Order: sequence, then structure tokens, then C-alpha cells
Amino acid sequence: MSTQHPKVAILGAGSLFFGRKAVWQMVHSPHLNGGTLALVDVDADRLAKMEKLARMVADHNKVKLKIEASTDRKDVLADADFVVLSFADRNAHFRGIDCELSAKYGIRMCSGDTIGPGGVMRTAREYPQIIAACRDIETLCPDAWVINYINPTAVHGIGLRKHFPQLKSFALCDAQWGLRMGYAELAGVPNDDKFVLLTTGPNHFTWVTKAEYDGRDVLPKIVEAIRDKADGDANEQVQGSAKQSKGFQNNSIAAELYDTLGALPTVLGHTKEYVRYYQGLGKAGRDKHDPLMLFEVPDRVARTDACWARVDEYVTGKAPISEFDTEFGPDPATDVIEGMWANLGKRFFINTANNGAVPNMPDDAFLELYCDLSMEGPKPLPHGDLPVGVRGMSQQVLDTHEITADAVHAGSRDLLRRALLVDPLTNSIGDTEALLDDLIEAEADALAPELQPVGVR
Repeated sequence: MSTQHPKVAILGAGSLFFGRKAVWQMVHSPHLNGGTLALVDVDADRLAKMEKLARMVADHNKVKLKIEASTDRKDVLADADFVVLSFADRNAHFRGIDCELSAKYGIRMCSGDTIGPGGVMRTAREYPQIIAACRDIETLCPDAWVINYINPTAVHGIGLRKHFPQLKSFALCDAQWGLRMGYAELAGVPNDDKFVLLTTGPNHFTWVTKAEYDGRDVLPKIVEAIRDKADGDANEQVQGSAKQSKGFQNNSIAAELYDTLGALPTVLGHTKEYVRYYQGLGKAGRDKHDPLMLFEVPDRVARTDACWARVDEYVTGKAPISEFDTEFGPDPATDVIEGMWANLGKRFFINTANNGAVPNMPDDAFLELYCDLSMEGPKPLPHGDLPVGVRGMSQQVLDTHEITADAVHAGSRDLLRRALLVDPLTNSIGDTEALLDDLIEAEADALAPELQPVGVR
């Protein structure tokens, strides 16, 4: 490990929703920009662009950040203080397959990357590469903090803790960043030290346990503001595709879940996919909401293409590199790294072991918790109990996640089947088996040999 300046290795530097912000933070943070940024990606062309971009930004800002880059992580892992896992194999393409095939069996997913068949299959695609990376980390930088930033982040985080307990690890999600500011606005209070907002649950299935300002409960004000916003959802039912799938009818669904379960969900774009109420299965005609819209592959591909087009403008000189400084800002992962390395005393939402923070959940429950953070690792704050009902649903999610991680770690198709049958979105053994067969056949080239169809092995 380095002694004065950190070395940060990013495995999956071509991840545009993280890589560019990581470059920004590593350059602009006085605590990080004397260190080393090691970029790794298996796509040599994209890696070359990100490396050039990083060098251009560092040169423009006249900092001494050292840049390393390789398509082989073994070339750059040595002496790393932090290793960020941020890669995916044809993300939008396979999420589209997961959502379309699952819909044929009555399972609708608006995101398809965390729970349901989408979460199970994304783990099957990505976790074997995480395992291989962790084995190299064990050898080349065993003291590094390993930060998982790959969905399903809780599944991979559970797998890291369970199967690589000797490594120091936790998991992150950017969904909670900005949550305090948004909820303070809804409550009509300043976002200052008097505002206390605590949320917890498995990643993407989190719920408010406390919202206070100067000791006064402001959760009713937040719910009231969400109800006011829900009035605008009525137009969405008419227009249908006016919003993306993850945003469709979110305010009105959040209000309904609060009334139904006694808890307010915080990441509704994902949480509505975890519950079975919006699958379009109602027979009495009393449902208030349309079935979930399916994840839109073309929209995600267009966003990714636009991001790469912007990178091309920078590295070819069509856009001045000075614009990069104002176009981007901190990213959660590098913000966390800065806070840890410099011991800034910042608090962050971290996916880690409960350890008593939520008294009515097991100590080893892998939850998203507001934490104090230093180089000693995350220390969750006391959060209070999850409401009964939500607690049981949360445990089902965690059981599904754990079995999924175990299945892929062992290369066991039987355990993969079990994970899907424990999952809250499946309800037929026969349909689940048929769906699993279809998914494996459609995604065989992205799966480990032991999970591929018999004829492909």
C-alpha cells in the first residue's frame, strides 16, 4: 500500500456512468490528485479513450496524478489501496433479454438488474468475473479496500463478504446520493445538520426509518409533498411511455405503498419491481396503477452512445477540455474514497453488515445503512426497526440474494433455480424452470461453462 497518496484501481474504466466522474474526482481532490489512478478495461479502444481523457484532464489542471492503464488488471493491481469493481458485459442488451423473456412468463421488470430473473441472471453474468478479480486482489493487493459498484450490488456484496472474508469490502449504490437534499426540499426544511434522515433495507429496497428536523418529525410533510406530486401521475396513465420505466407513476406508487405497508420507500424506481402488486395480475379491477413498463433498451443504448460521443469530442479536441471541469462532479465511489483516505468525517450510505444498526434484523443482514466511514471501514449509525411486514419482505430479498451468490460461486444450476423460486416475483415451479432454460439458452455466451446449456458446454 502507498504511504502518502492513494492508488485507486478501477476495474471497468469504460463504465461511462462512473469512469468520467472518477477521473474528475481524482483530479480535483487535493487528497487524491497526488496519487495514482489505474484504469482497467478489456475493451482496448474504450480504455485508450479513458486513459487519454484522464491525462488531458490532469494536464489541464496541472496536477501530478499518475495514470496507469492496462487491459490486464494484473499489470496495475500491485500496491492498490482501493479497487473499485465497475464493469458489465453488454449490460443493456442482456437486461432487455431478461425483461422480455420474463414478461412471457408473467414477470414484469422495469429495471431488470437487481431482483427477479434479471437480478439472478445479471449475477450469473458478472459475479464469475468478480470472483476472478478477487483472487488476483488476494495475491497482488490483499490490504486494499474492495468496493463493489456493480448491480446487483447487494448480491455481489454478500458474495464478497461470504466467500472472500479475508478481503476488506463493502458495496455502493448511487441511488441514495442526493436523497437528503431531495427529502429536505419535500419537507420544506434546510439540508443542514439539524436534518436527520435515516433509511435502510436491502439495496434498492430501502425505507425511511426516521426523518426529523431539530427533533421534529417531518415524515408527514414528506409524504404530503409526495401525494401532491402524485396528482401529476394521472397523465402518465394516459400517455404511457411519456416517462421511462423506472420513473413511471413513482409518486403515486410511493404514496400507495406508504398507506399499504406503513413505510415510505426511497428508491421507488427499483422498489416497485420488488413487490408483486404491479405485475398486472389483479382480477377485481380495483388496481390503481398500470402494470410496470419494461426496461427500455433503446433508451439506455442511446444514452451510452451519447456519453461516448461526448468523450470523443474531448479526446479529439472538438470540445475544450475545460468544459469537462464544469460538466462533471464527484461520484459516490471516489467521494467515499476521498472521505476514507483523508479521514474527513463524512457520512455515507454504505451496503454492509447490519451489526445491530437495525435491531429487528440479523447482525449479518447486508443492508444499506448511513455510516461513519474511515480507513477502518464503515460503522453504521443506529437506525431503528424496520416495520413488521417490510422486515419480512426484506429478509426474503436477502435470502434470494444470498442463494444467488452461492449458486454462481458454486456454478450450481440447481441453486440458481432455488434462488428464482425463493425470489418474490416468481410463483410457479414449472414456469420458473422453463424461464431459466430460456434465459440460459439466450445468454449462453455470457455464462460460465457449468451454467450453459448441455449442448453448449
